[in-house]
Amino acid sequence: MGKGGGQVHMGNKAFSSHSPSPPRNNSGGRGLGGGGMDRWTGVIHVPLSGGGPTFRVAASLIFSPAKTLAVPRANAILFTGDRVRGSGEPAIERLSDAAYLAGLLARKLAGEANAWVVDAACFSRSLAVYRELVPSVDAVGDPRRYDPTGFPASAGVANILAHCVHEIQSTITGTTMKDSAGIQDPNASMLSSCPPRTIILGFSKGGVVVNQLVTELACLESEPTPALSTHNLLVPVSASDVLSSISEFHYVDVGLNCAGAYISDHAVIKGIINYVLHTSKNLRFILHGTPRQWSDPNRPWIGMEKDKMLNLLQDGAQKCEGRLVLSEKRYFDGKPGSLLMHFEILQVMDIS
Repeated sequence: MGKGGGQVHMGNKAFSSHSPSPPRNNSGGRGLGGGGMDRWTGVIHVPLSGGGPTFRVAASLIFSPAKTLAVPRANAILFTGDRVRGSGEPAIERLSDAAYLAGLLARKLAGEANAWVVDAACFSRSLAVYRELVPSVDAVGDPRRYDPTGFPASAGVANILAHCVHEIQSTITGTTMKDSAGIQDPNASMLSSCPPRTIILGFSKGGVVVNQLVTELACLESEPTPALSTHNLLVPVSASDVLSSISEFHYVDVGLNCAGAYISDHAVIKGIINYVLHTSKNLRFILHGTPRQWSDPNRPWIGMEKDKMLNLLQDGAQKCEGRLVLSEKRYFDGKPGSLLMHFEILQVMDIS
């Protein structure tokens, strides 16, 4: 843990319905998720490191019968984009709220899964700047390149999740944990005999984090990595754990005002193919899009990058014996692009 603990706040009412038993305190909520499963819901503000800016993270997490955080089958992590203020459209305002999105994502996930929604720690006016996870971004958050050196995104994700679990566990139990890495609860329900899978989603500008993680995963096999240590733990606790646990990448109507919305680097895609070939892992890439991004006449490079990435992956997938799966999902096709559809994709997207 870095200096300065996180803060936990009550979830939005639209975020989750509440169970008959009241919350343990005013910092967190216990609610019922899909299928009647008991869940903890709330918003946490955590630093990546001592003295650094804080990330606002909304979470919807499963409870064990003992009312402690349970080990999930998967952790789904959605990175959000730029802020939209004063649109005058209730749907946009609602779908801009990380707390609402955490509940929405939890309902979309099959089985015992945790949902995490991460806002950028810094903004340039309304523009998301994920500098802590993608150091190569400029002052307004646009990527100059994607550089895997030091695995900043995967290490950052592990750090954020560890901080969040530390704060949530402390809130639930009313105690302070000695070691944020030792987050296994002996009373937690062992819902899986395998480490939880990680599902990565990037919406709009949040796609830069997805691209950074893809770039880091492409280099994983060429770097010395310790054995996976997430077995029976709530979240991955190191950069290699994060990368090794990823089973799906979802690009959700991503787009930038410059190049770099999608990975079109042959070397990176080759690294991904080699990773799949030399491990027993299955990996899915799902590209979700609307005319707002894929058919924007003022930013034709978005659609071109998307097509190039798909083509590169399709060429490589033929070598992977079905373990690399690709999907392109179009929404609101044939309609004129709009800001409303850009946000409504979050409501209607199929992540199954």
